[in-house]
Amino acid sequence: MKLGAIVMDCGNAEALADFYAEFLGWDKSVQETAEDRWVIVNDPAMKNTPLVFQEVSGYQSPVWPAETGRQQQMTHLDFYVGSPEELEEKSRLAERCGAKLAPVQFSGDWRVFLDPAGHPFCLIPIPAEMMKL
Repeated sequence: MKLGAIVMDCGNAEALADFYAEFLGWDKSVQETAEDRWVIVNDPAMKNTPLVFQEVSGYQSPVWPAETGRQQQMTHLDFYVGSPEELEEKSRLAERCGAKLAPVQFSGDWRVFLDPAGHPFCLIPIPAEMMKL
């Protein structure tokens, strides 16, 4: 068995796919059926699981950190970077692409950002030897 895709609900699939395509340097494509339209962001080297974006009517962004009675995150993405210096570089890139640094950070070792649809994601420095696993 293989994980085929990570599907994220949002209010604007094109805009969210544009953010992740620019941030990750991946390719964007669209697949349509009579019932559905999927916007896909795929690693050009095909080494990573693609991200798929699906528009949902009435989408509500999750609240970070979670608050009782408000829309909560269902999942979040962790992106590993190779060093604290790369963490700084990728943090600036995330903000240039449209992410916002989350107002609450639970550690000084990694950073939590909110993508343009409000999904939290983390940038985590991982030693290069661990990234090969």
